[in-house]
Amino acid sequence: MPHGAPRTHVVDLTDRQALLRFRPAAPEVRAEAERLKEAALLDFGLTESAVASWLYAKCHHQLGTTAVDTAAVLASGDGSCLLLYNPDFFVGLGLDGVKFVLFHEARHLIQRHLYADPELRADPVFRLATEVTINHVALLRLGREELPSLAGEPVGVDPRVVHRAYLADLAAQRLDAVDYEAFVETDQSVYRELGRMTDPPVPLVRCQHLHGDGTAGELPADPLTVAEVGSSVLLNALLAARRGHRPAEEELRDLLGRTMAESAEARKLWGTLGAGRVRGRTDANRRVEWWQRWLVDVLASRLAEGERLVYPKKRGALLAALGQQPMLARRGPVRERVLVIAYDTSGSMPQRVVDWLTELVGRIDGVHAHWLAFDGVVEPFQPGAVVRGGGGTSFQAVADHVEGRTAPDRGVPFTEQVDAVLVLTDGYAPHITPAEPEKWIWLITEGGDDWPDHHQPPMACHRVSTGELR
Repeated sequence: MPHGAPRTHVVDLTDRQALLRFRPAAPEVRAEAERLKEAALLDFGLTESAVASWLYAKCHHQLGTTAVDTAAVLASGDGSCLLLYNPDFFVGLGLDGVKFVLFHEARHLIQRHLYADPELRADPVFRLATEVTINHVALLRLGREELPSLAGEPVGVDPRVVHRAYLADLAAQRLDAVDYEAFVETDQSVYRELGRMTDPPVPLVRCQHLHGDGTAGELPADPLTVAEVGSSVLLNALLAARRGHRPAEEELRDLLGRTMAESAEARKLWGTLGAGRVRGRTDANRRVEWWQRWLVDVLASRLAEGERLVYPKKRGALLAALGQQPMLARRGPVRERVLVIAYDTSGSMPQRVVDWLTELVGRIDGVHAHWLAFDGVVEPFQPGAVVRGGGGTSFQAVADHVEGRTAPDRGVPFTEQVDAVLVLTDGYAPHITPAEPEKWIWLITEGGDDWPDHHQPPMACHRVSTGELR
């Protein structure tokens, strides 16, 4: 069956063993396809797409199988993502074509997260609109003039061809049309203009996602998994941008501009992640939780990731460009970052702050969080558990615990190397000078004492209003 023809999947796409057994490609083809895939992911991680790099880092299983015609990212109900790719398809495309397809598939999952309306996604014209914008962005970010081709035929929807058909259709109707840049500005701009055509050119293309919800070609996309993975990918790309990674900042700014104004759900998500600073401005209709955005910035600086590539970057890129097997092993940060969150049980900290912080920390890759409740003594606890204050408040008790001098009742001393200590408190207790004050971050409740801001040496400190979270 030629690539691109819609078909019913004859193998359960979440059954990895069945996928590998189904009509396997020749060993040399499988090896070459994997080499191309790894070389493409290497380039994403270096310069071309922080979002795609983070997404595929979350695809712990990446399988070459002829059970799919092209490539696809699946989000299953167990919370995992799976990358499937057809080895013959990848080898036929070559490295540049593989990069285009992988970028395209990553962008699909992110946009599915940002546009969660099932009725909109079920509309074939809207699905065509997303193909147009995704391929337009892919051409720009990857520096391509044309779509990749297979056997002399372009792979996917060419946004310029669709725009030319749109111009001809509206000219025949004697209607004014918009130029190409206005046409491809957002998914909604393409969708709106395609809706003015007498017969929008919904084609038969290779992208698995054009088959629509509920039909034979639809791929598994569990909404909860898409939401969890999508939010985590965007947050980690945002943290990379805050650490000064210019390609990540440029990519996120473009994605913000294309989604912020068109989707209330996207605006809410971007606001929760604190992405307005990357964009350069803030949605005027949304309250700014400045302390949240400040905290994301501070955590980005304290929890800087280690080197994710374990080979010399220039040598690895050169080998990939020459068609040689790159000496690479993609992995996460060198060591898991340790974050201690100390919650003052007498400090009137709103539960919503704790809930938001729990969600934020859970989305940051490579971070292990230790939660402590404290008043005069320190006790570990889990978010969601009921904590009750006792007598007095002692910041020194937290410092002694974190620095390994004391242990909780019936516990053992804390021996991990800490990267950041976040204290949620009203600030009213004897002041302290931790051994590493540059690692301490203080959130002070409304009306509290923000002494850490004036301490010598100063520590990161911000007030939290009890009315700021909704």
